[in-house]
Amino acid sequence: MDFEIPEKKESSPFLQIVLLLVYAILGALIFTVFCLVILLIIYGLPLFQNFNSLLTGDPLYLGGLKILQIGSTIGMFLLPPIMLAYTEHRKPKQFFGLYKPKAMLLFLTLTIMIISMPLMEWAAVWNQKMVLPEFLKGVEHWMKEKEDAAAKMTVELITVKNPVDFFVNLLMIAILPAIGEELMFRGGLQRIIKRIFGNPHVAIWLAAIIFSAIHMQFYGFVPRMLLGAGFGYLYFYSGNLWYAILAHFLNNGFAVCMAYYMQTHGMPLDSADQPIGFGWYFYLLSAIFTIALFIYFKKNTSSGRKLG
Repeated sequence: MDFEIPEKKESSPFLQIVLLLVYAILGALIFTVFCLVILLIIYGLPLFQNFNSLLTGDPLYLGGLKILQIGSTIGMFLLPPIMLAYTEHRKPKQFFGLYKPKAMLLFLTLTIMIISMPLMEWAAVWNQKMVLPEFLKGVEHWMKEKEDAAAKMTVELITVKNPVDFFVNLLMIAILPAIGEELMFRGGLQRIIKRIFGNPHVAIWLAAIIFSAIHMQFYGFVPRMLLGAGFGYLYFYSGNLWYAILAHFLNNGFAVCMAYYMQTHGMPLDSADQPIGFGWYFYLLSAIFTIALFIYFKKNTSSGRKLG
């Protein structure tokens, strides 16, 4: 006679959040130390006399900054949710729903990302026009300073001098964040929040807000939050994290490829974030078709496994 071994019950969602946070802090510390050792070997002791230059994107230490970026993504986002899965005695494939994706749904995901581009542009333009009340002008000034510094560093990071730089940028900006951040925010945080509230929409939007806030780019908060919510719905509807990972990769990978194209055609990188300027009707059509595609995606995944 065959007996089924009952699946071990998961820990409480509150404990899972604590564990995820602890793993993220430990991962950040361990990988930061590991990366600093590598940088010390590369640059020697003078690096620590110019450490601020490293963190602000000085071209002299650009390679070191990229090493830190890659290390922090692995330590803070990629490994913690995987550790959580093993803590719960589950394989990541089962815990996060990393099953073989369907070709049609992959194509639908690609289509959604393309069709939603004007909508994302509208959200970005609207967000950039944000003006705080007079009594918060000091905060607004600080936010703009941070935004300008982040934009300057981004330009340095995506600057390509040879094909190797392009593939490093693709790894650093598109591949690792797509996998790591989706494991952390959708596979980990969204899944846990859903267990707490029992409402998938609350979980999706709370995870999206945290996902956007942690990037600390105030004038890009709204479009990043909408993207995070989109990734969350792809995950919830399908029960498969690969579709959210693909969507995230397409979004970031497009930016890397556009930066490469602009540099090879002598176009200034600081103009990369300039809006194309679609007509209002184009933005409206983008919103309508994006919603319709999500509904179609949901209908074609109705038998998908819902996690959490």
